[in-house]
Amino acid sequence: MPRVPRNYVQTSYFHVMTQGLNKSYIFEYSEDILYYINNMHALSEELNISIIAFCIMNNHAHLLLKVNNLKDLSKYMQRLNTRFGMYYNNKYDRVGYVFRDRYRAEGIYSDVQLYNCIKYIHDNPVKAGICNNASEYPYSSYKKESHNFQVIDYDFIDLFDDKVSSCKHAIDVFLNDNHIQLKDLSNDMLTLKKLVILLKERYHISLRHISQELNINREYIRKIYK
Repeated sequence: MPRVPRNYVQTSYFHVMTQGLNKSYIFEYSEDILYYINNMHALSEELNISIIAFCIMNNHAHLLLKVNNLKDLSKYMQRLNTRFGMYYNNKYDRVGYVFRDRYRAEGIYSDVQLYNCIKYIHDNPVKAGICNNASEYPYSSYKKESHNFQVIDYDFIDLFDDKVSSCKHAIDVFLNDNHIQLKDLSNDMLTLKKLVILLKERYHISLRHISQELNINREYIRKIYK
């Protein structure tokens, strides 16, 4: 990968695009796409990388990743593309590079940019005229239940800046209406459950962000919500 700008160290989120050599259709068949996706998830677990969104097109792939550092990102993409390249060359009895260069990565620096990137990734097949709606495309993270591989956890993502302020306001109103202080919530499970359900289902706030705002363990929040 080319030398990355110094400001990349200010973010953990990256939009990664990798393309077939000479724009060739390296992802033409479903079994090849699924091989890439399955390895994508397997390696993400090994290297502790979160896959937020992805879309595999015929000649290129888009991934939105959360990484601990640039070294892990480089290692992840190198191992992923090398593994697929060996598989592809062996299957189709060919030699040489499969991917154009290594990959291209762009840093994501805001919730709005994160949302726009997810939408851009999922809209790729629509813009290409492959389908009319992103939900119809089988090889992206848009329709999670259509896959047999690991389900992506979107729960730690808050996509809109205004959700943060909505969450804070909703908590303040709830505490006032129920005559309870924030520090006492963890000792009142029924009231806490009412608040979590309100924030999750009416305001669509992630459990991660709810736990942060309430300063209560995320797993405890998840358990209460279930």
